[in-house]
Amino acid sequence: MAAKLYNIAIVGVGEIARNQHIPAILKNGDFKFCAAVSRHQKADGVPNFISLSDMLESDTNVDAVSLCVPPQVRFDMACEALLAKKHVLLEKPPGISVVEVERLIDLANRQGVSLFATWHSRYAAAVETAKQWLSDKRIKSVKIIWKEDVKHWHPGQKWIWQAGGMGVFDPGINALSILTYIMNVPFHLQKAELKFPQNCETPIAADMAFTGENRLEIEAEFDWRQEGAQQWDIYVQTDAGNMHLAEGGSQMLIDGALHFEAPEAEYPNIYARLSDLLNSNQSDVDIMPLKHVADAFMLGKRTIVEQFHDDRSGH
Repeated sequence: MAAKLYNIAIVGVGEIARNQHIPAILKNGDFKFCAAVSRHQKADGVPNFISLSDMLESDTNVDAVSLCVPPQVRFDMACEALLAKKHVLLEKPPGISVVEVERLIDLANRQGVSLFATWHSRYAAAVETAKQWLSDKRIKSVKIIWKEDVKHWHPGQKWIWQAGGMGVFDPGINALSILTYIMNVPFHLQKAELKFPQNCETPIAADMAFTGENRLEIEAEFDWRQEGAQQWDIYVQTDAGNMHLAEGGSQMLIDGALHFEAPEAEYPNIYARLSDLLNSNQSDVDIMPLKHVADAFMLGKRTIVEQFHDDRSGH
């Protein structure tokens, strides 16, 4: 029996859609890129719509939608698509609160369609190898250093500094998505310090401390003010050596020696996973990384730091 071809639409034609989602869709033989929705941008070669409602009310044949819009507006769009019995892919983070994502899970189940909350960093080249390597080892400690330059990666994007935009947790949750996937023991947040610029509603830096079974200690440093070399590293000390996931999970080192690396394929892997979910009529929505961020906002100490200014964003 021939595999089903799914017609998929992109909602939100921004940089991540153009550079990652659309190329991954075009290279995957299980999907046909059929439409795009954006108030300001257009995608080549497909019908373009101003709103999701306009697309759903048109005669365009759509099986699934990828929501690549900011998280503050994603819930209503996801509900609209699910109520129209469309499968839904959510960019990370899946929402601005734990409860709204749980509501989407329930709605998808009632509608009999698939919901996929993507964590693209989990699909980095070395992450699965790291998980397998750690599976039979006692983890003693973990150190995360996730520091990048927001002006380089998110120029002019106001939404990240508004309530629900998550601030430094927009990249930081990528590290947490990797950690929650590769760890073989549960852990929870013990304390945190969040640093808020005077003129922003979300933090620009965060320090977090977790604890787990067998006196496990986990520390994380997130900072959006990094200049020069960017840093996305996870260091894990075990009873059988030290593992280092480098370059956002694309490289794995054991005791300082390169153990595994492969070309980047995060978004192609995401759409391969989506195809599997649709073919098996299943959903995949892990909200644990979002829970850790929610805990940070709930129990973290808040410190005010100097204003952040990016002329392109109005800050």
